[in-house]
Amino acid sequence: MRRPYVPAMALAAAAAVIPLTTPVPAAADSVVIGSHPVEISESPWTVAVASRDRFGGTRGGQFCGGVVVGPTTVLTAAHCLGDDVLGAPPRQARDLKVISGRGDLLSSDGQEIPVRDIWVNPQYDSDTNAGDFGVLTLAEPLPAASVIRMAPSGDPAYEPGTAAVVYGWGDMTGGGDYARSLRAADVHVLPDASCERAYPGSASGTYDAVSMVCAGEPTGGRDACQGDSGGPLVAQGRLIGLVSWGIGCGRADSPGVYTRVSEAVQALGERR
Repeated sequence: MRRPYVPAMALAAAAAVIPLTTPVPAAADSVVIGSHPVEISESPWTVAVASRDRFGGTRGGQFCGGVVVGPTTVLTAAHCLGDDVLGAPPRQARDLKVISGRGDLLSSDGQEIPVRDIWVNPQYDSDTNAGDFGVLTLAEPLPAASVIRMAPSGDPAYEPGTAAVVYGWGDMTGGGDYARSLRAADVHVLPDASCERAYPGSASGTYDAVSMVCAGEPTGGRDACQGDSGGPLVAQGRLIGLVSWGIGCGRADSPGVYTRVSEAVQALGERR
C-alpha cells in the first residue's frame, strides 16, 4: 500500500495510525524515485487531500493526493479514507479539505475547499487492494480548467509501452524525504504480466488486471511512493490510474500498481 503521509508532529497521536490500512508492504529501499519538480499549472487537476486536525500544519495537513474529475468531484484512493487514517468513519471526519492550485504546500496559493461528502467504493478489498478508490464531493465547484478527462475501458492510453506521468507530494527517496512542492515522475504503462509476476498473491496484495494497471520501469528507479496515494497517473492527456500500492518504491521487478480508472468511470456512471 502507498501509505498516507504521517508527519513527525503527529506520530504520538498517530501511533495507531502508522500501520494504517493492511496489508503493509516491506520497507522501501533508499533509492531515488526519479521525480522532478512540476508547476501546479501544468497539472491543475492534481490536488492535495488534507486535514490539519489530523495531520498538523507542517505540510498543510496533506496526507494523500487526489484528482479533479468534475467541478465538485475528486477521486482518491479508498485506503486514504479508512477509519484508521481519518481517525473516524469517513462521514464523521473533521476538517477534511481538498487543496487546489497549490504546488508548494507551505504557500498560500490556490484554495482550500471543504469536503461535503465522502463515498468509498463498497467493492474495495483491503486484502487484495482491488477497487481502491473513493469519491470526495466538494462544497464549492472548481473551474472547468481544473478537470481532467478519465480514460474509459478500451482507451489506447492503457496500452503497454504508453508514456505516463505520476504526480504527488510523497516520499522522493523511499527513506522518508517528503516533498514540499509538487513533483512528477515519468513512467511507462507495463504489461499486466509484469505485475502478475511481481504480485501473484501475498500479504501485500494480488494484482488484478481488471481493476488495476501496472506502471513504472522494468529496471526500477521511477515510481510513486508513500504519501502519493490517490494521486494521478496520466497518459495521453487522460487519467488512467490512481496511486494505490506496491512493494517498496522504485525497485526493479516491483512496479507500481494503480487503480484502473475505467473501473471508477463505470462506478461513477452507476451512481448518477
